Amino acid sequence: MIDLGDSDSDVVTGDTTDDSSDDDVKPEIVLPLGFLDPLTPEERALMNKKVSDPVHSSLRVTNEVSNVGETVGESNDVAVNEFKQFWNAGGYEAKGDRAAVETEPCNMDRLRVNPQFLHSNATSHKWALGAFAELLDNALDEVCNGASYVHLDVIKSKRDHSKMLLVEDNGGGMSPDMLRQCMSLGYSSKSGQDNTIGLYGNGFKTSTMRLGADVIVFSRSRGRDGGSSTQSVGMLSSTFLKRTNKDEIVVPMIDYKKGGSSWDMIVRSSRDDWRQNLDTLLVWSPFSSEAELFKEFDLIKDQGTRIVIYNLWQDDQGDLELDFDTDKYDIQIKGANRDEKKIEMANTYPNSRHFLTYSHSLRSYAAILYLRVPPGFRIILRGRDVEHHNLVNDMMYKQEHVYRPVRVSDDSVKGQSQAFASVIIGFVKDAKAHIDVQGFCVYHKNRLIRPFWRVWNAAGSGGRGIIGVIEADFVKPAHDKQGFEHTSVLIRLESRIREIQKKYWGDNCHQIGYVKGPFSGKQRGRPASDSGNNQASDSGEENCHQIGHAKGSIYGKRRGPDLNTPASDSGEDDNSVQPTTKKMKSVSNELKDDRQNAPEPSLKRRDHKQAAVPVTTVIHSQHPTNAGSNEIEKLKKENVELREKLKKIEGVNVASLKRELQYEKDRNNAMETKLKQAEEKIEEFDKEQETLIDIFSEERSRRDEEEDKLRRRLKEASKTIEDLEKKLKQLENRPPVVSCKIER
Repeated sequence: MIDLGDSDSDVVTGDTTDDSSDDDVKPEIVLPLGFLDPLTPEERALMNKKVSDPVHSSLRVTNEVSNVGETVGESNDVAVNEFKQFWNAGGYEAKGDRAAVETEPCNMDRLRVNPQFLHSNATSHKWALGAFAELLDNALDEVCNGASYVHLDVIKSKRDHSKMLLVEDNGGGMSPDMLRQCMSLGYSSKSGQDNTIGLYGNGFKTSTMRLGADVIVFSRSRGRDGGSSTQSVGMLSSTFLKRTNKDEIVVPMIDYKKGGSSWDMIVRSSRDDWRQNLDTLLVWSPFSSEAELFKEFDLIKDQGTRIVIYNLWQDDQGDLELDFDTDKYDIQIKGANRDEKKIEMANTYPNSRHFLTYSHSLRSYAAILYLRVPPGFRIILRGRDVEHHNLVNDMMYKQEHVYRPVRVSDDSVKGQSQAFASVIIGFVKDAKAHIDVQGFCVYHKNRLIRPFWRVWNAAGSGGRGIIGVIEADFVKPAHDKQGFEHTSVLIRLESRIREIQKKYWGDNCHQIGYVKGPFSGKQRGRPASDSGNNQASDSGEENCHQIGHAKGSIYGKRRGPDLNTPASDSGEDDNSVQPTTKKMKSVSNELKDDRQNAPEPSLKRRDHKQAAVPVTTVIHSQHPTNAGSNEIEKLKKENVELREKLKKIEGVNVASLKRELQYEKDRNNAMETKLKQAEEKIEEFDKEQETLIDIFSEERSRRDEEEDKLRRRLKEASKTIEDLEKKLKQLENRPPVVSCKIER
């Protein structure tokens, strides 16, 4: 036997002969000079480095544990006041020599992510409760893996007694590889699944970093395909990265594997690296020993994930951004999102409670976060269940509509043959109190994306009290899932919803005490209590002739006691007929000229007996009786002539108006017939268009399936090639087995 290396390296043996012979025996292979010399430690280290797994090389920790301990000792002794406010935590610049950075063994550059990116990435959540929603989504997606609850709570750190957030579920948990994918940026295994909410692979990082500076994740997973159970712990810590002046994101992780009744460490590179990861976790996390880490795993039981967010963000006054004290069963936020007046109104108007409190109360927001909750699934907030609430139950006078977009782009609805939005609209049950509550809650794949979206901003009280629920899976949500991407599909949806709301208001506003009317100008809906003045004025116009004023004529102008003086134009007479032709205008002008040329006393439109008394009295006081009698007779004749002439002119005018009215009716009937024909054609076109959309969708689905098959085959082929290349490299790096005969 010949040892081809030292005791620390791989031992390779060759065959030798036991027979000794004095004959000259020549070796079969001539070895190069120095080939059998033992490997030096440097050569051995280089070989081990080349065969190490490069996939996890980016998840490094500091090389010197002693340096970490020294730095941490300083950070524990000195109170650190910086990086406490979320919106001020972005100013970070790594110190040290950036040029002295390790390069990869393969001569390729790799993308380095600066720790400042964690803060920049988290700024997509401008609203803290939106970050909680991301964590709830991840738990709800685990229902398919057996999750029956998600628990959100506030716990205290044993190290510094500070408050920490806990998010725990009993889903399938994460294997070591899945946890590394969770900690990676942009990786998502849910983007192609229809029954999950996750889409972009960025929610965990943005949500946890929005709520606190650091997060540690414990996950236990049952063995898949007959494998052993595993448990892993990983930490994403801005504090660690900044206090140790890292210039790239480093994520320490350790893994265990179930071996009988104990848990054994899973070593990916070397035991020293595993220990360095553990030491970093114990120094920078709230847990100071490995035993405390195992206590956290024991709380998970068989499977699940336990997320602990610590070093929570503070406001400008140095207090925590989140409010844990106002309600011991709720998590609320302070600042601009909290309105004390709305909180008081919520107690008075219970049906509008979610509209008034969702912006600052996690319990209120979580109650309407999902349109439907899987049976048996519980959301537990600080020890008390969140009661799911369907906003449809807060409505009265409900209506249902279905909106189908004319065109749907490939990015909007992929793999669906039909796209539509279900719209339920109605008045909130507190609408009769005339409170300003309105908006549509828009859901995407069962998840609330846009709460109480106000699509109609009327100048008056139009639309007040109208709420709605929309489920639109064809509109793509934004990255923070608090709105939608501003596309043409969204613009068309908004326009259609606005039309539905306006029509609903016009048809039903009288149900809650507003005046029914059009939506233009100052005639928008107003409380019925304000309509008394209009009714009084109308009744006055109806009876003005009783006190000697002229009632509105067919020419659309009301006149007072003197017919030459028009009355106020503030009102309109619904029974009057407006002249519409030049001929009618000429007739009215002619009548006006005749009235102006007549003597002034005869212009009073009164009864003959009523007019005679005051005129006679005036004449008696100025002239003799005979002269007054003659004047009266003359006036009577003139009055009779004018009345006859007026009747003739009015008869002609009425006949002309009747002819014009009949002409307009006939024209209107013809237009209605044409309109019906056009509507029938439009319906035919819509059916043809829907048929074409269905055909294109089916063709697109077939194409997508074929592409998926080809991608899978290509992926399998690439994996096979990679495996063969690895085996080839191993064979190339392994020294050849040499058999030789030694002369004695």
